[in-house]
Amino acid sequence: MSDKDLHIETRLILGGYAPDPQTGATTLPIYQSSAFAYETAEELEDVFAGRSGGFLYTRINNPTLHQFEQRLTGLESGIGAVSCASGMAAITTTILTLAGAGDHIISSATIFGGTYALFQDTLTRLNIQTTFVNPSDPAAFEAAIADNTRAIFIETMGNPKLNVPDIQAIADVAKKHGIVLVVDNTLTPLIVQPKEFGADIVIHSTSKYINGHGNAIGGIVIDCGTFDWSSDRYPHIKEHHERVRHFAFLSYLRSKVFRDTGACFSPFNAFLMSIGLESLGVRMDRQCTSAVTLATFLENHTETDSVVYAGLSSHSDHTIATEQFGGRYGALLAVRLGTKERAIALINNLKHAQILANLGDAKTLVTHPATTFCREFSEEDRLAMGAPDDLVRVSVGLEYPDDIVADFEQSLTAL
Repeated sequence: MSDKDLHIETRLILGGYAPDPQTGATTLPIYQSSAFAYETAEELEDVFAGRSGGFLYTRINNPTLHQFEQRLTGLESGIGAVSCASGMAAITTTILTLAGAGDHIISSATIFGGTYALFQDTLTRLNIQTTFVNPSDPAAFEAAIADNTRAIFIETMGNPKLNVPDIQAIADVAKKHGIVLVVDNTLTPLIVQPKEFGADIVIHSTSKYINGHGNAIGGIVIDCGTFDWSSDRYPHIKEHHERVRHFAFLSYLRSKVFRDTGACFSPFNAFLMSIGLESLGVRMDRQCTSAVTLATFLENHTETDSVVYAGLSSHSDHTIATEQFGGRYGALLAVRLGTKERAIALINNLKHAQILANLGDAKTLVTHPATTFCREFSEEDRLAMGAPDDLVRVSVGLEYPDDIVADFEQSLTAL
């Protein structure tokens, strides 16, 4: 059996660092070095000029990061990847590679609040304009396209609205107009490969499920190898295409934007996430199963108004989620309690779930989006993003499912 015949979960484990020939060590080394030496000045010159391969400076590349990037490239069946300091750094670097002053992007209106703020505020100051559209309507993306549109950005699942866009339908619009489709797959690693549905670039905040233990921050940009970078819509990348062909996007990103913004990833964090990556398959199975159990319990409880989880038949996007996710619906859900006061009380009554603005941890986490990562937006924007005042977001952890349910049961009883 060849490696390509193995399941992705197996390849994530076996496709890591091979045993070191000198010591026999099987764990990925941490190359905690700022820069890398060469025998001659000419050798260093050749690497800087791109005439030969090699590592220069950890702000640009590093052997530990290279190994991590290769494994994440395999996760999304891409052609290459660049690891970044955080998920937000990965998104920022990607957009700045595709667009510049005077350009335009189109985004789903239900994206994570931090990304929404980047597009609405920071990129606007750089004269990169964003049109936010309803991700449930592929025609809305097409209607927003202009001559200067450089990217369409969506998430496989909105956060915290937990809607599920039709990736293929949106990809068809992007391809019709020769525009790059960027998909943030942070919430559904292994559950879906956006490339299969037409994505060109896939992004992860590796701080979440890929890491899985809440102890490191990171992000990654993966080129699926599906876009023709000789396109006149991206003349700055087209210049690189003439030299490195289908690696043009990654070449421009790493050698220009990534290098100049200093969004570099820590080798130690890459080491921690490489360990997390090896258990991603079993963690996602357990967390998805527990999420179904908790969502079903909450939906049937008399003290809740409604539950938002794509695995429930009551979810508006349940059908498309089933088609795209293959029977696993992620480990993130949301519950509405009717009022802000009841939502806050539910959170405060919990005895074991931890209150913090993160997700994808081994521990069950809860947060109130309207007063945390969505707090700076207007009520109208918060509602569009799926963050009403009475909503609690739950990231289901690895605890025994009955214990998670029991914690929420006692909290609801105390309301």
